[in-house]
Amino acid sequence: MELTEIQRKFVVHWGEMGSMWGVNRTVSQIHALLFAHGKPMHAEELSDTLGVARSNISNSLKELQAWNLVRVTHILGDRRDYFETSVDVWELFRTVVRERKEREFDPTIRVLRELVSSPDFQKEPADAQDRIRSTMDLMNKLATWADEMLRLSPGTLDKVLTLGASVQKFVRGDAAPAGKGDDPDAHHASLPMI
Repeated sequence: MELTEIQRKFVVHWGEMGSMWGVNRTVSQIHALLFAHGKPMHAEELSDTLGVARSNISNSLKELQAWNLVRVTHILGDRRDYFETSVDVWELFRTVVRERKEREFDPTIRVLRELVSSPDFQKEPADAQDRIRSTMDLMNKLATWADEMLRLSPGTLDKVLTLGASVQKFVRGDAAPAGKGDDPDAHHASLPMI
């Protein structure tokens, strides 16, 4: 498959961003290619398009499947496995958040809870205990927030994110203050309603 210049830049950039997020570059590029192309592709086509060894493609596809970002599909009359990803950005966002939470946040919270409940914890200096407890508290709040966000429909999640940005601007004081004679509730007009 011949990539357009836009597709090439998207795939290359996604690979670079993946590396910054701790994800193998080829894994990220395969995902970007499947997303941009929007149609199932077989491993040889992925290999030829990206100029990457077939073994690297195979290992990368296994990793993407483990993350629930790529699924196997088949085409009538073709015995090869084809691979596809969701083309819905909200579904992908939710998958990444859910998988990262399960792999990173939940194990960290379990360890922090074990540490705090250990009889040896009381032997730690008070300031160290406070830091560990506050870390656990933050992790618990972020995990709860992530769980709540994952329960929302994509439309509602979009509204929540938009509302959150408006609230942040308001709290920072970026919203224009109401002047004399102005409607005192006018500054609320810019806040989107859910």
